[in-house]
Amino acid sequence: MPEREAEIMPGRESHTTVGKRRSSVTAAEPGRPTGFSESRPGWSRPAVRAVVKRLLALFLAAVVLYGVAPAVLEVLGAYKRLTDVDPGWWIAVIATSAAGIWCMCALQRLVLQRPPWFPTVSSQLAGTAFSKVVPGGAAAAAALQAQMLVKAGVPATTIGTGLTAGGLVLLAALAGLPLLALPAVLLGRHIPNGLLQTAAVGLAVFLILFAVGALLLFNDSVLRTLARVLGALQHLLRRRQAASDELSKRVFAERDLLRQLLGGSWPQAVATAAGRWIFDFLCLYSALLAVSSRPPMYVALLAYSAAQLLGQLPLTPGGLGVVEAGLTGTLALAGVAAAPAALAVLAYRLVAYWLPLPIGLIAWVWHRHRYGTTDVTPSARLSTGREGRA
Repeated sequence: MPEREAEIMPGRESHTTVGKRRSSVTAAEPGRPTGFSESRPGWSRPAVRAVVKRLLALFLAAVVLYGVAPAVLEVLGAYKRLTDVDPGWWIAVIATSAAGIWCMCALQRLVLQRPPWFPTVSSQLAGTAFSKVVPGGAAAAAALQAQMLVKAGVPATTIGTGLTAGGLVLLAALAGLPLLALPAVLLGRHIPNGLLQTAAVGLAVFLILFAVGALLLFNDSVLRTLARVLGALQHLLRRRQAASDELSKRVFAERDLLRQLLGGSWPQAVATAAGRWIFDFLCLYSALLAVSSRPPMYVALLAYSAAQLLGQLPLTPGGLGVVEAGLTGTLALAGVAAAPAALAVLAYRLVAYWLPLPIGLIAWVWHRHRYGTTDVTPSARLSTGREGRA
């Protein structure tokens, strides 16, 4: 009977019939795939958090760049006077910068248990270039470098620990760089108050890092306490029962792997980390000499250390703007006039910041050409390695 009424009175169609007709019309519309639904899935919490973090990073970078804009514009405005730079000094600027990059690659190869030079250098150059163009680029650069190293056949079990160890050694070397100016302080040489305070902060950071690192490497009770604190934080943030035993085992395993990575090679690790910053400082000092500015080397070293420590904060990609403002400010404390300081900083940043960008792109393309483009994540290679060992 209902079917008969529907045939005679089409205006009294049931809701089921109307729904079927609507779905058939929707499926038949041109340009729409079959089974298209008007409802859209909601965003998951991790996706929302990731977007919020990116927006906050971009907002923070914009605020910082706005604050340092006058110093950055002063440095960039010195491009018209690049012809005033002594051409012979460009060789010294580029050579010292290249030596610093080589020390960085040597450190990376050391903490990664000496893989071949090519993947070490190519992944380092690509990661460094990538870190200079994305906000908070250190983590993204580490992920890119890890993926490139995995493709080259480097064991994934050593990548995470090795890169972390290399970063900590680099930070400790930078914090301890003012120690090189200690003889001048002991001899009673004049050091501006601002730079002297900065050197004291750097030395304090170095001593703290050294003490904490020594305790974590050689004291099991301190490391066990750290694992418990991390487990409590994990439980608090993720609102689930933290597997403290597993976390403790993982922390101790990473510590033992770090010991194995460095072993008796820690003097080489310290030397290459210090060489990375010393040659980079010499790159800046060569640029100062190229513009006929000759501040005392120990004062310039303190100025460089202060600016680089500030640039390690993940405020802008590669410290863009922060390093320029910091260097011009600290060089002013060192007695360098504003115009020569801006020109020297511009020459230094052209070589140390902008030149590695195309070089990193070339290294990335060359690496892909040599090792292929198959995407293999470090976690997948790590699980494969564990299965093989089991």
